[in-house]
Amino acid sequence: MKDFGLTVWGDDNFVIAGDTVCINHASRPSLLQLTQEIREKGYKGPLLLRFPHLIQKQISTLFNTFETAKETFGYKGEFHAVFPLKVNQFPNFVHALIDVSKPFRYGLEAGSKAELIIAMAETPIGAPITVNGFKDKEMIALCFIAAKMGHSITVTIEGIGELKSIVEVYEEFNRNSTSPVAPKIGVRIRLHASGIGIWAKSGGYSSKFGLTSTELLEAYEILRSHALLDKLWMVHFHIGSQMGDIAPLKKALREAGNIYADLKKRGANALRAINIGGGLAVEYSQHQRSEERNYSLSEFANDVVFLMQEIAKSKGVEEPDIFTESGRYIAASHSVLVAPVLELFSQEYSAKALRQKAENPPLIQELLDLYSTIERTNAREYLHDALDHMESLLTLFDLGYIDLEDRSNTEILVNLIIKKAILLLKEEGTDELRKIQDRIQERYLVNFSAFQSLPDFWGLAQHFPIMPLNHLSSKPTNPASIWDITCDSDGEIGFDRKRPLYLHDIDINQEEYFIGFFLTGAYQEVLGMKHNLFTHPTEAVITFDENGTYRIDSIIEAQNLMDILDDLDYDTGLIDKMLKQKIEESTLISKDEKEELLGKIYLYLSENSYLKTIQALKEDQGV
Repeated sequence: MKDFGLTVWGDDNFVIAGDTVCINHASRPSLLQLTQEIREKGYKGPLLLRFPHLIQKQISTLFNTFETAKETFGYKGEFHAVFPLKVNQFPNFVHALIDVSKPFRYGLEAGSKAELIIAMAETPIGAPITVNGFKDKEMIALCFIAAKMGHSITVTIEGIGELKSIVEVYEEFNRNSTSPVAPKIGVRIRLHASGIGIWAKSGGYSSKFGLTSTELLEAYEILRSHALLDKLWMVHFHIGSQMGDIAPLKKALREAGNIYADLKKRGANALRAINIGGGLAVEYSQHQRSEERNYSLSEFANDVVFLMQEIAKSKGVEEPDIFTESGRYIAASHSVLVAPVLELFSQEYSAKALRQKAENPPLIQELLDLYSTIERTNAREYLHDALDHMESLLTLFDLGYIDLEDRSNTEILVNLIIKKAILLLKEEGTDELRKIQDRIQERYLVNFSAFQSLPDFWGLAQHFPIMPLNHLSSKPTNPASIWDITCDSDGEIGFDRKRPLYLHDIDINQEEYFIGFFLTGAYQEVLGMKHNLFTHPTEAVITFDENGTYRIDSIIEAQNLMDILDDLDYDTGLIDKMLKQKIEESTLISKDEKEELLGKIYLYLSENSYLKTIQALKEDQGV
């Protein structure tokens, strides 16, 4: 049995039971079982499965870990957390997030007007809202409206111009008020410290956001001069998403903690909180030797609490409330993308595919002899001979001395010899064998779009755990490259010897083979693009009742072809009219066929862009 690194990245969320991978919760349904049930309802193509209990698990773990750290050190400040909506704004996720997080007074973070409207509508009164990113006067006014609604909202200053707008809006909203209302104010500081990795540029002194020390002092004076210093409540910093190393955080905490203490001692008496932003890393690696983070959540919480307490004591100020905005940590594990394999491209390299002649060219006959007599003792020699013969035969083809059947037989026989040699020499594991193995990797055509469902892989080379849903009691033997169905050469997850993925040799004509892509709940959906007009997959929410019985809820089907075109502002009514007109006017179509063809077009237009597997086609045809 191969666990595909489940013990590295799985966090006990999934378990292999016999042949399949199952949800490690309640009745433990298998992902294959869930997939088949949804497909039986008529939904084809890739599926996105959401598991709200995993959102709840992450939130409760986060809060409980910080509460334990506070108790350990006798910390007097409170712990708060918000979810940054930029990580996943899809309603099935947000509604589940709000529902499972109620006991923790968990809030939302917004970075745009639309996100702020979601936060104002969805966040329970009393739970925190933070507002980050660049803001105009209208967005700031929305923050004031939220405060008047009773929300505990903090608007973070990203620049001096924003602070001046806050002053203007404050005067407009409270001109005739005897009890002025305003949101809390936070200042985002541009630290010298930054994180590491592909997202490190979001922190550090050259980062996009935050006030320099000079700007911070100017902001302090503006607040003081306009009698708004009592609204300054939070210091905010961020050193980068997916923070794999704990050391930069410690440096940033000391820097931010001292800024907090300095502002307190200057007279910012209402200043009470320090927001360490996001950055909690998720372990995406499937291999222990290439783990992406070097710390636990417990270490993270202990470092934050200890350092904030240490600075507060040394500077003689009260210990701040601690905020986090770690969206990736909360959302990543909650969803799994499941997609069927459509084709294995190298399966034509089988002995059955050989087209032998009554008299084969001598080198091809030698390849046949090598294949039939290869064994452990001569495997390396025969492998070298086969590779040499292939070069000679391809040259002969270029010169016109052998034909296409001979070339086909060459490719098949050399491929078969390589596979056999690797199997016989598998204990040696030499670099030469590994390089040859790369050449015969199996290409799995999978019914999904990497650009739509895994944009961080395409854009940032961020890897995600991948494994089949079943056949897990047998060892996978094919070094696998995964091809998506877009007509773009970048839509490929190539075989990587540093991060090898092996999959099973399956006859797709006989059974469906489903691949699961895990930890896709953070950023992948909202960043997904309609490349080739492939849309968001059909999604379903899997919930469990008090008896542990699962229920498949809130299925949202992938958009059909006309909906996609409508999103791009095509006049779908006009497209419908033009298609009908061209069929009617065609001289190649008989009168009897026209109605039939129109019916087929309308049927196809009602479906999504993803391809149908052989099994799905058989079902549609009643086979």
